[in-house]
Amino acid sequence: MGAKYATALCLILSLTAQAEEIGCVSTTFRFIGANDKVCVEAFDDPKVPGVSCHISQARTGGVKGPLGLAEDPSRFAIACRQVGPIALPNNLPKQESVFSEDTSLFFKETTVFRLYDQKRNTLVYTAISRKIIEGSPMNSISTVPIMRWDGR
Repeated sequence: MGAKYATALCLILSLTAQAEEIGCVSTTFRFIGANDKVCVEAFDDPKVPGVSCHISQARTGGVKGPLGLAEDPSRFAIACRQVGPIALPNNLPKQESVFSEDTSLFFKETTVFRLYDQKRNTLVYTAISRKIIEGSPMNSISTVPIMRWDGR
């Protein structure tokens, strides 16, 4: 029974993108512990080659922040771009989670969903922040029109 759950968890994790940290900028000086900062990470859409996204998120410093005990604020931005030729898979869902990251030890995560706007031939990436206890209205979107790519 445990092996089935482990296999399912591995499958779910493999379908979402893994982020690469690009860098962080300090925003608030703290006398004790790390400074508050805004960090930028990059990830590629796991099912749509040719699309990359950058997401910036506020991170709490101090003593609790580096230990993962502070709750990071729900402040973030996302920008996605076409970085190569895009060939949509035949079975691309109309809506799908493509990236997820915990932003506190227990209660909050940032998730990026890809939506396909077929009428406008555009991919829409929506980042949202959620708490287990209560939903959060914080969100940010970025659109990627699917365009011809001339092999640059």
